[in-house]
Amino acid sequence: MEQSEKEFERLVRDNEQAIYSICYLYSQNEEDARDLMQDVLVNLWNGIPKFRGDSSVRTWITRIAINTCISHKRKKKIDTVSEDYIPQVSDTTPETGRQIQFLHNRLRKLNYLDRAIVLLWLEDMAYDEIGAIVGMDAKNIGVRLVRIKNKLKNIQEDEK
Repeated sequence: MEQSEKEFERLVRDNEQAIYSICYLYSQNEEDARDLMQDVLVNLWNGIPKFRGDSSVRTWITRIAINTCISHKRKKKIDTVSEDYIPQVSDTTPETGRQIQFLHNRLRKLNYLDRAIVLLWLEDMAYDEIGAIVGMDAKNIGVRLVRIKNKLKNIQEDEK
């Protein structure tokens, strides 16, 4: 991949929402998400010359975003997700908003890897693409998703 500013700008523009969603899921607030996104963009820029094309550009970008966020979280030793994060959904009704918040509350209780797998699955990625990002084969992703879904069903909401 040729490293040029215009190509990089196009790459960012085409994948900005996905990158930001990943950053927000692994951050405490919008400011942290923006800082994480900057780190991801620096890592993408630095990684362009090393991109060999073994996977799709989308897979490569997602892998960099998730790895950057997880590395950042490990450095800060924080395993929480922003309380106010709600995924972007068009035409959200009050009922849909409650359902999204309910799902989010459960997702934040998952570990880094399970959270990443669910996020990628919700982005309609194929099992083999998810596997390429997280370092597992497609069959293991399928099994892992079944286990994650069961875990999500059994998570008890915190009493407030």
